[in-house]
Amino acid sequence: MKNLLYILTFIITTAAIAQNATTLDIEKQQLKQALAYGDNAVAAASMYAIINIEGPQSTYKDSLAYLYFNARNYSSCFLVTNDILKNNSNNLELLEMQAISLESLGAYGKAVEVYETLLTKTNNNYHAYKLAGLQLALNKFEAANSSIKKADQLPDDGKVEVTFQVNKNYNENVNLKSAIAYVEGIIALNLKKNAEAKLSFERAIKLFPNFVLAKGKLEALNAIKE
Repeated sequence: MKNLLYILTFIITTAAIAQNATTLDIEKQQLKQALAYGDNAVAAASMYAIINIEGPQSTYKDSLAYLYFNARNYSSCFLVTNDILKNNSNNLELLEMQAISLESLGAYGKAVEVYETLLTKTNNNYHAYKLAGLQLALNKFEAANSSIKKADQLPDDGKVEVTFQVNKNYNENVNLKSAIAYVEGIIALNLKKNAEAKLSFERAIKLFPNFVLAKGKLEALNAIKE
């Protein structure tokens, strides 16, 4: 009797494994097709099905986070990255996606926390720049000043550009070093340090001669009577 139960259990287990394998192959094929056709809804559904079959450690959780991020579904992206990072806190790409998601959702305080964590791991000047910008938005001017000065001191590879909105019809892209100098000037203005602000705006223009916003700020400062 025991042998019969063992055989029956073995048959059921084998059948279940085979069924899962077949279902997994079908879902992966459907996912591939959905991505090829740009159908994010079907792609997400397939990813969820694959994750349910493979379990909590499925690498398709990462894929789901990227899918949501690229679709600018920042609330879902945050939830997925938050789940993954509980067990893999050193995934820098997911950390950055989480920070961007929080910023995009207007959760600046939480975004600051993630960028602070990210900066300790990367020592990257762009991450320090983003941290300073968020602290500035929160009116934490002294903290922002420390972050932007750190950004200015860190190495720059010359590859990153930052977009500023000049008006509703025009954006300008400037190199990161110039953007850092500009934000340093804005922070100095908020700290009532006009002389330092002027120097920062002058440096921003020197690094990027066509920097419209920096020129405007400098002209406004020069127009102030001492």
